[in-house]
Amino acid sequence: MGLSEEQIERYSRHIILKNVGGVGQEKLLAGKVLIIGAGGLGSPAAMYLAAAGVGTIGIVDFDRVDLTNLQRQIIHFTKDLNKEKVLSAKEKMEAINPDVKVVTHQLLLNSTNIIDIIKDYDFIVDGTDNFPIKFLINDACVIEKKAFSHGGILRFEGQTFTRTPGNACYRCVFREPPPKNAVPTCSQAGILGAVAGMLGTIQAAEALKYIIGIGDLLENRLLIFDALKMEYRTVKIKKSKTCPICGDSPTITKLIDYEQAACDL
Repeated sequence: MGLSEEQIERYSRHIILKNVGGVGQEKLLAGKVLIIGAGGLGSPAAMYLAAAGVGTIGIVDFDRVDLTNLQRQIIHFTKDLNKEKVLSAKEKMEAINPDVKVVTHQLLLNSTNIIDIIKDYDFIVDGTDNFPIKFLINDACVIEKKAFSHGGILRFEGQTFTRTPGNACYRCVFREPPPKNAVPTCSQAGILGAVAGMLGTIQAAEALKYIIGIGDLLENRLLIFDALKMEYRTVKIKKSKTCPICGDSPTITKLIDYEQAACDL
């Protein structure tokens, strides 16, 4: 499609990269990424993907901006309090890069609407903070053969991996949502704001690499970090033959809406 003079200047630091170049930048401009959750992980991911020139970025969230969000959800400002998060995010993304088309989905994902939403995107970023939706995203992406980045944060720690068709999925590692009182949420246990930024930017980098077709994705590898010690480690994970969604004999044949299990701290 060719880059304009303004685009060549805007994306010049990408274009001079040997593994990206003009061709890679054109791939980004033609790419479509869906970010599910405009919160701690979705905020940095959305800003970096918009700045990078990903042509179409979808944002899914049903919530409004709350004062407690602003400690880590950097795409939202104090003036945005009580505004729909998807609209707040869209405003900032379009401000940083008018090349980008931002599609908002102001809704709560469930088994009846997720397939229609993810079907038009190349890559999905899971920036959610609850297990029922994480399993729903995984299962929908496996069924639709979509690549996605899983991300999870709590207190001072984060974990992420990238799933592409044929490789280990979320259920290969975690078979089903944890029971009540097993794992608290960030609103219950807390989260160091910068940890969200650390993980969200990794997810954005994975999305960019996938669209351009460069580097080694976090396939079959779970990246875990502890920001208190500033230690990173990678754990190898395997595609499970007995996985209920992507194994040899899947037992899950339709999407499931799990209930969120509360945790009493």
